[in-house]
Amino acid sequence: MSADELEGVGKRVKADRQLAGLTQADLAREAHLSLSLVKGVEQGRIPASPAFIAAVSKALKTRAAKLKGQPYEDESRANRRLHAGIAELRREIAAYRLPPDDVPSQSLSRLRSAVTEVSRLRHRAKLDALGDVLPTLLRDLRTAVHHAEGHDREVLFGLLAETYAAAGQVAYKLGYDDLSTLTTDRVDWAAGQSGDPLAGAAADFYIAGELIVTAEWRGALSYLDRARDKIKDEVRTGAEAARAMHGVLHLKSGLAAARAGDANTSDAHLAEARDVAQRITLGSDHYRLAFDLDSVNIWSVGLAVERQDGTEAIKRAEGLRFSRTAPRERVGHHWIDLARAYQLHGDRDRALVTLYRAKKTAPQMMRAHPQVRETLMTLAEHDRCRSDSLAGLARWVGVRL
Repeated sequence: MSADELEGVGKRVKADRQLAGLTQADLAREAHLSLSLVKGVEQGRIPASPAFIAAVSKALKTRAAKLKGQPYEDESRANRRLHAGIAELRREIAAYRLPPDDVPSQSLSRLRSAVTEVSRLRHRAKLDALGDVLPTLLRDLRTAVHHAEGHDREVLFGLLAETYAAAGQVAYKLGYDDLSTLTTDRVDWAAGQSGDPLAGAAADFYIAGELIVTAEWRGALSYLDRARDKIKDEVRTGAEAARAMHGVLHLKSGLAAARAGDANTSDAHLAEARDVAQRITLGSDHYRLAFDLDSVNIWSVGLAVERQDGTEAIKRAEGLRFSRTAPRERVGHHWIDLARAYQLHGDRDRALVTLYRAKKTAPQMMRAHPQVRETLMTLAEHDRCRSDSLAGLARWVGVRL
């Protein structure tokens, strides 16, 4: 059986490590991880965190998505539906500089509405619907940009940057890391044509994400420092969009620091973001980044989980209530993180219950999320009886226990 066919990150890591001729101690040293952590993940006792996967993929000179087994290619109708739009999306992203086909240009107002609808689908984690509409919308925006001039052309480039970002999120969530990286480049290109410094800062947010998933955590921190510095004049004006961008860049810095194992720096950036969020309208969605107090509270739990501190994550989650404006994608991610926190804390029953909450909130994201699979397989490793609820959820996700 090939490494790609094996279930679980730990088994894939073991297979790739052995192919590279490395011992567990060798891998731990190369990836700057503890030997006990490498052993625990390979044995299925400890779920592989995103930081672990990034560090090991760098040490083994392989792709993180390969270690996660992505894209998941089970033959269920639901899974095939999730991936149906990827080929067309890839073609349109490759064609970004080509002159448009002989099709009429849509009006700016209509395209703006279409991009808003894409944001709504994105926040609801409707990955299949996004795959349906994104290729056509990107083509329509490419057509409109070709025919537009002056300020309208800059506005259209801003909309194009937001749409490429949505495409990148679909690609990343479904495990097409090469396509995700390509769309980040397109976001940066389009934002640079928009004449909008905040659109450029949004591109920096996504570029930093690419650095983080490749274990360039310190580089990401430096990059984000420069990104915040570039918009300091806009922040001084007091405009909410600029403040929100400043805050969300702090959250991304908190993630980079958490994955680097620097809890103090991560918490400092979280505190900065929370201070900004106090002055942001709840439910705001500037540059489609949905930064507000709900977002900060969700990230606070996730950042503790990123540090493998399940107890702190559970403490931060106590008493949290989200507004009706909180995107389902974010809330679903919160339940996935909290399930992992309970698993780390040793409360396997609550971990499973929380995964079911994630399924109810954002089922498509739940099905595609690698951390869900890791949590389920780790729970199964400790639950030899494998309750009906655990087995049933695993089957629904597509995991063989």
